[in-house]
Amino acid sequence: MKRLSVVMLLLLALAACGGGPAGGPGAVQEPTAAPETGGETAGEPQLDAELSVYNWEDYIDEQVLRDYEERYGVTIVYDTFASNEDLLTKLQAGASGYDVIFPSDYMVAQMIELGLLAEIDVSAMPNFANIGEEFKDPPYDPGNRFCTPYQWGVTGIGYRAGHPGFEEAPASWAYLFDPAKLEQFSPDGINVLNDQRELIAAALFYLGHSPNTTDRAQLEEARDLILSAKPYWKTFNSEDYYSTLMVSDEIVLSHAWSGDTAQAFWTTFDEEAGTGNWLFAVPVEGAVRYQDNVCIPASSQRQATAQHFMNYLMEPEVAAAITNFTFYPSPNVAAEEFIDPEILNNPGIYPPPEVREKLQWLEDVGDAVFIYDEVWTAIKGQ
Repeated sequence: MKRLSVVMLLLLALAACGGGPAGGPGAVQEPTAAPETGGETAGEPQLDAELSVYNWEDYIDEQVLRDYEERYGVTIVYDTFASNEDLLTKLQAGASGYDVIFPSDYMVAQMIELGLLAEIDVSAMPNFANIGEEFKDPPYDPGNRFCTPYQWGVTGIGYRAGHPGFEEAPASWAYLFDPAKLEQFSPDGINVLNDQRELIAAALFYLGHSPNTTDRAQLEEARDLILSAKPYWKTFNSEDYYSTLMVSDEIVLSHAWSGDTAQAFWTTFDEEAGTGNWLFAVPVEGAVRYQDNVCIPASSQRQATAQHFMNYLMEPEVAAAITNFTFYPSPNVAAEEFIDPEILNNPGIYPPPEVREKLQWLEDVGDAVFIYDEVWTAIKGQ
């Protein structure tokens, strides 16, 4: 088992997502043993033959899916999306084949408002008791009427270890927006997330505004900041940037989800040196804390099977297998005894209180979403 570097721990440098790289903690997770019997078991509902799951890229251990298929005789059709907005657009366009989806917190509220989610019954999911109280009854879904918690994490800055410009961790959004910083790192490559709320939130944090502001003037200020920085950025990528840009050294700095940075770390891990090429920093101005959720589209024709699958994902061993693979912290407290200690005890994955105090949720902004759309259109169109 490889150990996380002391430097990463001190800098809160490693959190998590993406497929477990060879040799990393995600790679040593043993497959969950599946019972010999398949299909319907005692106390189980009659399950459909197929279930369509729509998730983020590299956000589940595929062994978890195979175990479910083997245990219950249900074939899982699996597909991925790159952003919450892509997911919303797909559903609004009439996509009716999905049974289980994984939207983030603010998007859950928006989908509830639009009538896109089916109600669930957590009292019929015994494994919901495994979820920690701080993750239940969230403001975006009071009473967990529509979704169950999946994983949570932090959005910050991934940076190339060993680059001469990073004698100290780039713990400020200035590294994405300050011309002096941009001129220094632009020649070596900078990536930002191709995600409307995340990128606008980063600009708002830097400007000292709420990431959930509905003030047009503040949003236009963020738009102008982003447009002034945009010429210095090499790419807008939120789907596979860790593998196509970070690991290949096409960039040295990225607006990043903590887990993707961890994936880049483990993929480039050098056994002899005892470290990887990529580290993670939480900006001092504040950062987004997000919680991804498991929900059922209102259009699903297999809701009983979908709810059964949701309950399965909350089994302690299953939830731990997911965290050991993605490196994202789990809201499932019963899973902690099965989570790799190097993950569970790493403050870069499970942030300490002083870091959590600076984290904010992205919330539903109501009708101001049209201002956000307008700002985003201007950003992508110029």
